[in-house]
Amino acid sequence: MLLCIAGALLAVGLAVLGPPAAAGGEPFPPAVVHVVRPGDTLIDIARWYGVTLADLRRANGIAGDLILPRQRLVIPRGEMQSFARGGFSREDVHLLARLIYAEARGESFIGQVAVGAVVLNRLASPHFPKTIPEIVFQRHQFTPVADGSINLEPDETAFRAALAALNGWDPTNGALYFYNPHLSRDRWIRTLPVVGRIGNHVFATGA
Repeated sequence: MLLCIAGALLAVGLAVLGPPAAAGGEPFPPAVVHVVRPGDTLIDIARWYGVTLADLRRANGIAGDLILPRQRLVIPRGEMQSFARGGFSREDVHLLARLIYAEARGESFIGQVAVGAVVLNRLASPHFPKTIPEIVFQRHQFTPVADGSINLEPDETAFRAALAALNGWDPTNGALYFYNPHLSRDRWIRTLPVVGRIGNHVFATGA
């Protein structure tokens, strides 16, 4: 759910490994391990994560193209840094996954991608900050920031949804806001033009 103020303006699988501590005491974002599902190909997996096919093969000691269901493939950490919509870091991926998990962990996969897409749409809008951290932590915008649930560790679905949104999938068709009509008491947000509904969330554009 979004907290808004009047006048303010693939079916892929992965596992998340625990983050090691960095030298400065801050944890690195979790390493990503893709769990192969039927129909996955190495080329598709490389494209999903924004890595080269050669680096993916090298990281997993694979010479050819054969992969098997339930096989675990390490996504090269040093390479998973840029996505189709711009130069996003691993920290951006992790933060977006945290927001998705906190906001939409009970929603379908497409519903979780939609929440991530709202952040990316805001990033492209002149009315919002210009980095993912600034958007996520903008005052009075996201409930998880206010209640602390933004610090929960995201699950594999949230990471998949974040990566899908960062690679350009927008199920909302350009929404800048979302809210749960059963929970939100914000009257202003209900005045915004609605562009769709996915699961429990209503998606809207600016006034």
